[in-house]
Amino acid sequence: MQLIIAEKPKQAEKLAAPYPSVKRDGYIEIKPCERFPQGAKLAYAVGHLCELQEPAHYDAKWKRWNYDHLPIIPERFDYRLAKGKSKSYQVIKKLLNERTTTSIIIASDAEREGEAIVRLILRLANNAKPLQRLWISSLTPQAVDHGFANLLDGKETENIFHEAMSRACADWLIGMNASRAYTTLLKKKGIADVFSLGRVQTPTLALIVEREKQIENFLPETYYEVEADFTRYKGKYINAKKQTKLSDREQAQAIVDRTKGTGIVASIEKKRQTERPPFWFSLSLLQTEASRRFGLGAKETLDIAQKLYIRGWISYPRTDSSFVTKEEAGQFPVILDRLLKQAEYSPIKDVLTNNPANDKRYVNPAKVSDHYAIIPTEEAGAVAKLSGRDAQVYDLIVRRFLAAFAPDAVSEKTEIVTTREMDRFLTRGSRTIDPGFKQVLQIESKEVELPAVEQGQEMPIKGCRLLEKQTEPPKRYTEGTLILGMKTAGKLLEDDLQAIMKEVEGLGTEATRAGIIDGLKRREYIKLVKKEIHPTPKGRILIDAVTGSILASPEMTAKWESRLEQIGKGEASAAQFIEQAKKLSEHLVVDAKQRIEQLAVDPTQVKSKSPRGATNRPVGPCPLCQSAVLDRGKFYGCSGYQKNNCGFTLPKTILGARLTQTEVKKVLAGQKTKPLEMKKNARQFKAMLYLERDQLKFEFTKGED
Repeated sequence: MQLIIAEKPKQAEKLAAPYPSVKRDGYIEIKPCERFPQGAKLAYAVGHLCELQEPAHYDAKWKRWNYDHLPIIPERFDYRLAKGKSKSYQVIKKLLNERTTTSIIIASDAEREGEAIVRLILRLANNAKPLQRLWISSLTPQAVDHGFANLLDGKETENIFHEAMSRACADWLIGMNASRAYTTLLKKKGIADVFSLGRVQTPTLALIVEREKQIENFLPETYYEVEADFTRYKGKYINAKKQTKLSDREQAQAIVDRTKGTGIVASIEKKRQTERPPFWFSLSLLQTEASRRFGLGAKETLDIAQKLYIRGWISYPRTDSSFVTKEEAGQFPVILDRLLKQAEYSPIKDVLTNNPANDKRYVNPAKVSDHYAIIPTEEAGAVAKLSGRDAQVYDLIVRRFLAAFAPDAVSEKTEIVTTREMDRFLTRGSRTIDPGFKQVLQIESKEVELPAVEQGQEMPIKGCRLLEKQTEPPKRYTEGTLILGMKTAGKLLEDDLQAIMKEVEGLGTEATRAGIIDGLKRREYIKLVKKEIHPTPKGRILIDAVTGSILASPEMTAKWESRLEQIGKGEASAAQFIEQAKKLSEHLVVDAKQRIEQLAVDPTQVKSKSPRGATNRPVGPCPLCQSAVLDRGKFYGCSGYQKNNCGFTLPKTILGARLTQTEVKKVLAGQKTKPLEMKKNARQFKAMLYLERDQLKFEFTKGED
């Protein structure tokens, strides 16, 4: 019998849906059927069940944040079961070890993180049974059954597991060492806050801070335009290169002064312009458009798309492709028929006269790696069943898909050049000939209707005016434009098309960028002001500290992503990559000290934070260095831990007994506490606590042992 392991409970329900099944405690039993003649058991994780161990697991001295104990570089990386995830793990382990279980099917999300979630569980459970892989891009019954009929051998996806592990371990090394180095060193500068640094998040923050500095340092330049009113239309003065901007006010005023009387229509140029329907959505493009249209955050868009995927309504959302395969194109008629039965889309049926199945703009297997574009599936539900943001995102995906079935939008652009002696004035207009796909996307064309005129016609000049304007600074990032900025590692591309078509080395992946931005917000490095991203003083201090280092380099981090991708393809060594990460961690620790020593910083820019519940009240002298021991919230700690490198602490709770400030004062004064109620291995007892050679000791009360 096969054991299928899914990533989440709802995903498991979708995977079981095509077959006769019954829910059990913590798993689903699939009854014998054509696809599974012996039946199968379908267990599920609840996201990441396993996580990397904390530094103290490798060495007790790494429990405290101390610069002198850096770098933190374990000989190996160990994993542990995440808190609160034991039940799911035990169910999987029990089913895994049953004699009737002959092989395992990894059925998590078909990407590197999904691969890691299940393979780590199997590693922790010491699995030795053969593996197969379910690799699908949608959760419709048809896609699920087709996937189970065409399982991959487990070895075919092993490399992306190595990629995921390489990414996790490298990020752990960089994050642990850089965060502790900069936090402890900045604390000596008077900033008592935690600074989290990361291989991707720090260069992303650097992009934001750099843009803010560009805005602050921007010096607006005044320029002038001259606009003439030719009674029936207006036109702007142009030079020989058709430019309207003038830098000399006197020159502009002279043009105004002499533009009187009558103008002559010198030329009328009309151009037919064709605009093709847009590409289908990759995750980045969906997040960008949802941000632009609805002001949605990147993570919120991803979360909604993930819900729609689990429902089976759209294809897998964590994709970097805007194309589909020929196999998927075969489902177009079914999908189209299903969507056009909905009241929201039936009115545009007559517009959908094209078939993109043979159009490489949409169907291009060479542009599909793990997953194809985000499109509706053959099980696409009714948008009327959704509400709020969910409905908006789903409608966005559906209309983008349908637009490819509509004709090009055609418009006519008109340019009239009117002369007044030696001066020329340009007037532009446009009109829609065929709205085409824009009817599907509900885009209203901006019409600028011009009157019918003839070449050589005289146009009375009603007036002329000088317009004084200023150049504008760069725009701040929104979450949508930052996603594209991360995708291109901060390189400016001409348009979204280049971001789709060009192989670029970016920051993070389609699946991680939203989480990175969300993390910057949580850590109070950035804030949103009317959809625009502003760096906080804390964020700016950090980037001032790391500017010029590898940590702030989008290009360097992008090259790492490229190497990780090579590991996923089996073209690079995971072991060599981790060794490079270890060497970089050593360098970052030394580099941090040099940078912070040279950094001029105002500590008042960042409000100091005390741990939750901390009073910072002295409770007695430290038995090691005689500095004051303070209430730090979760523990009592020596105030001289930086000045004297003293690591003396006392817990707030021991074996279930609460150590109040009153009792700690007794201990630090060389006395014993009152008898405290304690519990160990289900046995309750009373004991007094006292210090002996700076270590807590127990003295059991009478009758206890």
